[in-house]
Amino acid sequence: MYYRFGKAFYFLSILLFVFFLLYFYSALSETVGLSIDDSGSVNRIWEKGTFFYGMIAAFLILNAVTLYPPKSLETKTNKKLHRIFPIGDPFRDYFLTWFYSFGGIINMSLALLVFFVHSINNQEVIASSQFNFFFYLMPALLAVWVIGLFVLLVGKFKQVQKGV
Repeated sequence: MYYRFGKAFYFLSILLFVFFLLYFYSALSETVGLSIDDSGSVNRIWEKGTFFYGMIAAFLILNAVTLYPPKSLETKTNKKLHRIFPIGDPFRDYFLTWFYSFGGIINMSLALLVFFVHSINNQEVIASSQFNFFFYLMPALLAVWVIGLFVLLVGKFKQVQKGV
């Protein structure tokens, strides 16, 4: 049941990433700066197309890696994973929810990365220092989600030890 909320969050995060990428791509100049040094000048310049296709490639690779385990569990193509999380097991729902929501967090992180690059390249309109909270929030959420996976797996291990 919960994994449906995870799936909804995942698909909304895809829409957010695509919207941010297309909207901010259209606002970028032909060269894109990826970082700012201490003096405030832009470092690491890429072409606009390289940045766009790099973000698309990162999006596709990270989503493929993140969605392989839940999709293989749902379609029963991974027999070992299906044996660990059989249908009706409450940890199966938690496992699927974790992976779909983790994919959503990854997509939101990529959207925030696109927003950060946009703020670097448009310092007079958007100062990246105004959004420092979000730049620290996403790594913290990723860390919490990884810890949550270990808690989930420890709970499953305890269930297996009890023989339920």
